[in-house]
Order: sequence, then C-alpha cells, then structure tokens
Amino acid sequence: MTREPPGCRRVNSLTLYTFRSITSHRSWPRPQRCATSSHDAFRAFHPDLSFVRKFMKPLLVGELAPEEPSQDRGKSSQITEDFRALRKAAEDMNLFKSNHLFFLLLLAHIIAMESLAWFTVFYFGNGWIPTVITAFVLATSQAQAGWLQHDYGHLSVYKKSMWNHIVHKFIIGHLKGASANWWNHRHFQHHAKPNIFHKDPDVNMLHVFVLGERQPVEYGKKKLKYLPYNHQHEYFFLIGPPLLIPMYFQYQIIMTMIVRKDWVDLAWAFSYYARFFLTYIPFYGVLGTILFLNFIRFLESHWFVWVTQMNHIVMEIDREPYRDWLSSQLAATCNVEQSFFNDWFSGHLNFQIEHHLFPTMPRHNFHKVAPLVRSLCAKHGIQYQEKPLLRALQDIVWSLKKSGDLWLDAYLHK
Repeated sequence: MTREPPGCRRVNSLTLYTFRSITSHRSWPRPQRCATSSHDAFRAFHPDLSFVRKFMKPLLVGELAPEEPSQDRGKSSQITEDFRALRKAAEDMNLFKSNHLFFLLLLAHIIAMESLAWFTVFYFGNGWIPTVITAFVLATSQAQAGWLQHDYGHLSVYKKSMWNHIVHKFIIGHLKGASANWWNHRHFQHHAKPNIFHKDPDVNMLHVFVLGERQPVEYGKKKLKYLPYNHQHEYFFLIGPPLLIPMYFQYQIIMTMIVRKDWVDLAWAFSYYARFFLTYIPFYGVLGTILFLNFIRFLESHWFVWVTQMNHIVMEIDREPYRDWLSSQLAATCNVEQSFFNDWFSGHLNFQIEHHLFPTMPRHNFHKVAPLVRSLCAKHGIQYQEKPLLRALQDIVWSLKKSGDLWLDAYLHK
C-alpha cells in the first residue's frame, strides 16, 4: 500500500497492479509493498503531477481512519515541512529549468571522442599503442554517455517527458548498447529506497559482498560463508570494478530485454553493436573486435563502479527505517567536493545528495541548491557529508574491510 500524495490518509493499492511507471513506457511488476506516505518521492520523480495522478485514481482503496496505524508515525513533520519549502524555493529560483546548450555540448563531446577513436586506428593502424589509446578514448566516451543518459532518464532536460524518453533511448541504446527500461526499473527503486535491503537493487550483492553493519553480523551468526568476507576489501579489486559491466550487466541487460520481450530497446541495443562491429571489424576482424569491445567494457566498468559506490556504499545500509524523505536520502548519501574535474569525472554525481533529493533537477544547478540543502541539514542536526575525491574512493575499501571484520567476529564468536 502507498498513501497518495494529495491526501495524507488516502491509500492506494499497488500490490495487484502491474505498475506502469511514468518514467518508463513498459509495465513492470511492483517489487514491494509499502505502507507509508509517498508524497515527497512522488513529487521528486514526476515533473507533471496532473498527468501521473490519472494513474493513481483507479488504485484508490480508501482512507485510513484517524485511529489506524501508519508507518509515518516516526517521521518529523517539521523536517518534511521545511524540505517542501526548500523545494518551493528551488522552483522559484528556476533551478529545475535546464540549459539545453549544456547538454548538447556534453553529447557533442561524446560524439567527438567516438570520432577521434575511429580516426586513431584509421590513421595510425591497429598496433598495440593505437589500440590501447583508442580503447581508453572509447571507455571515456562510454562513461560520459552513461552520465548523460542518466540525465535524460531522470527527465531533467526537457519539459516534456516524451522527448526525454526518446533521447534517453538513443543515448543508452545506440551509444551504449543498453536498455532504457532495464535502467529505469532498477534505478528508480534505488532512488526511492537508497541503501535499503530488499528494496534497493544496488545493495543486492548476490552473496559476493556483505555491506553495512547489520548484514555481516547476520551472515556471521548464521555461519554463512559463501566467500571469505573478511577478505572482501581485497577481492573487490578482482571481481568488483573489472567484471560488473562486461560480465554481469551486459548479460543481465540482454536477458532482461529478451525475457521481457522489449523489442524496442533490443533494437536500439542492436544498433549499437551493429555500428561498433561495422566500424572496427575492418581493423581487428570479428574475434578481435569482440575482445576489443570487452576490453573497453572492462575499462569503463572500473570508472563506473568507483564513482557510483563512493557516494553510497560507505553510508548506512540497513532495513527500512521509515524516515522522512530528507533524512532517508542523507543517511544513504554523501557528496564529493566540487571541482571542474570532479564534476566532469562523475557526471556531477559528486553532488549525490542534491541529486537524490531532486532527481529531476538539471545537474548544472546542483551547486546552486547545495547551500540551501546544507543550511536545512544544519538546522535539523542532519549530517551533510562531503569529502575529497581520493578520500571518497579510499572509504569504499575501508567500508568493505569494516563490514568484513564484523562478519568474521560474528562468524567466530556469536
């Protein structure tokens, strides 16, 4: 169950309904139930509230009686009220209005890198040095395309969702060979419940790693030892950054499109592979091009894993605590200091706090709303974490070691 935003005691059922998210053109089974107010999450994800509310009307179950229990009883009404006032201030400052030239230049620099990569092997040949240079250029373009598709996937560029969806499919499909619907399905669960076990797919580690403080102790007490977790901070370097994209994501994306019969996304992905193979088979042959592609994925995967994990894996990871929107996002998210390089390197995800609070805000405005968020956190005693880039990357390893040590202690002594 979820409470509809316009009325705090109004209840909608999503349990027997195939939820057609406004962020996707496909229907997906709703992954879990919730009995809590969705006002701020609802507002954060949907720029056009009047349109999305049409989908809520048929789901209306009724209204909770005043004496009926609610999962919201522990939430701070003052924090919620102040956060909504902050959002209103951001809207009045036009911080949800995008600069189309900014995103056009990002797309242009990605296409320029793709062109430079082809020109390198065309002009210098397929020797080791030109090949390695080309691979690094293409890995960079893939990483940047990943950050750019993220902008369109969050509907943060155009006013009309349709145009965001179209460009999103082009970038994630034709430029990256992935699926927009697969990404939407995973990523919006992560945004709604970051670092919550069984709700955030990004903390489902398939027994390869144990995260946070609760999970390793539970595994240890149950004597679960799928892997030597006290060494996870060491084997992370071998199976985390190198393999996530070339093995796990690549397989999962293709299988999801086939199983879901998502032929549109599959066609977009096919256009990427067709373009890539037609471009590089003349230089490397079929087998060589396959190896070349996976080497690029291998390089990109390192970039992706380190950037995406530095903001979340080091934070609180636990079961659902039913906090207000501001508190839940701040507990699971931290920032990295701003600089031109950090902004470009992370696709402005160094402003992860602001992005999680306002997913539809264009990234070039994060630095403008950050002081307001910091001030609100200080007012309510909520920790606003920001750290240097290298420290953020080091903390990933430190966090894995801490969780591994907790597991070992529980495994041996509890």
